[in-house]
Amino acid sequence: MTSLTSLARALAVRHEAAQPLTTVRHTHISTRPLVFIPLALAGEANAPLAALVGDREDAPRLFVVPQPRNRDQRFRFAADLGRRFMSYVDSFARHQEDARGRRRFTDAPQLLVPNPGGIGFVRLFGRSTRLRRTYGEYAVPPVVPLFGKWLTFFAERAEHPGSSLMLAMTSVLGAHWATGQSAVEDANLAALLAWLDPPAGQSPFDAALDAEDPDRWPPAGPATDPTFDAERLAPAIERYARTDGNSIAREVALDMLESALRGQLEPTWHLMWRGVALLERLAPGASVVERWADDRDAYTGYVAHVTGENPLPQPRRDSAVAAARRLNRLERAQARFDAQRALDDPLVMAEYRLTGEAFAGDVVAAEPDRLDATGPRRKLRPHVTVRTQDPLRLAVGVEVQSPARASQKAEILSITPAGDGALDVELELNGGMGRALTPAPGSVPSVGERITYSTVSNAFQASGNFPEAGDTPWTHGGPPAPPVPTEEDAVEAWS
Repeated sequence: MTSLTSLARALAVRHEAAQPLTTVRHTHISTRPLVFIPLALAGEANAPLAALVGDREDAPRLFVVPQPRNRDQRFRFAADLGRRFMSYVDSFARHQEDARGRRRFTDAPQLLVPNPGGIGFVRLFGRSTRLRRTYGEYAVPPVVPLFGKWLTFFAERAEHPGSSLMLAMTSVLGAHWATGQSAVEDANLAALLAWLDPPAGQSPFDAALDAEDPDRWPPAGPATDPTFDAERLAPAIERYARTDGNSIAREVALDMLESALRGQLEPTWHLMWRGVALLERLAPGASVVERWADDRDAYTGYVAHVTGENPLPQPRRDSAVAAARRLNRLERAQARFDAQRALDDPLVMAEYRLTGEAFAGDVVAAEPDRLDATGPRRKLRPHVTVRTQDPLRLAVGVEVQSPARASQKAEILSITPAGDGALDVELELNGGMGRALTPAPGSVPSVGERITYSTVSNAFQASGNFPEAGDTPWTHGGPPAPPVPTEEDAVEAWS
């Protein structure tokens, strides 16, 4: 938790209202997201129990496993859910556009789950279904491994910083607003929304207290409430198990089980769409479109992969080289996402100002037409002086840039005290002013303008250099180690 987030939480308590952490939305929200609320059986490793799925609030569809420990019923559930899931995913693979010499789809699917536990369920369920055989003993319908591959794809994209293909609602809301409760309490979607969107006439404190009632607001999954498990779920599953051979009794027992599970899932279903509505009220940041284009590229590439000849599923584990490349890719994506958020949002940039990596102030002097004649030809190099009250930890010679003029660079020439704790920072500007020796209108900050400069940069970062797997030691997947000669080998060679 950063200092400003801690301050925002304190203000939320004082004012009894959630405080914004951003001025814009930093994630893409689809016009037709797929809300997926899974439940798993307690005490079992990823045993699916039920799921409520849909891309419209008024049309949820419930999928249930009456006997979660029964293998055949599990994969029947996976097949039914997979068909619904694949119809949604495939609906975006229709219209394409040109993008820098290649083709990509104009839109992509977006999967919304209530919390990070839902992402974990998707990851484990994808792992348990993507490698199943569609022939021979214990064969499953062809949609099951295809469904598992797509679940794994979404789970991997959820790890990619800035990606919006799969989002956990509590994480997204918590990144945009601060509440007056702890991070652990924010993990409860009902309690979080009680702060962000309390009922009329009720304070967030009272609304959050009501949200802790499991009868009114059951857990958002994938874990269920222990009291519900003991008092309703276990008897319903047992009742269904005792109806073997009696189709009418089985139908009645199944209806009772579905009714109990629907009662656990529907409150979260409506909370999810309330969260979507809250996020839609925020205007998207400038870089959201670019990141969503990257998501659409990833979706287009994976469609080509799974529809190609003999598509291979994702490996169970990455090799050493593949893991290193993946880590490097994620680190570069995180640095890029952090930079884009700061450049899009003055509230995020305030964190960098607090640590001295950025400063904001008023332009008190400017030489917009200054020319540098020290080289073989004259160059336009304006000077501006910014007066700031921010704590500055940058030195002379450091290169900075302003979010207002992203194509322009500035070098710090001097830092001098200006009285009352203020500092005058003299900068030399380079680029973003046109090709003439006279700057284009508005390209140079004018006296009196409020401006921010920082070391934050969204410049391209080259990937690291990694060896091929065959060039690594055997401990990292390379060629096997040469055999170590023994005493018997030496005697045999001597003889």
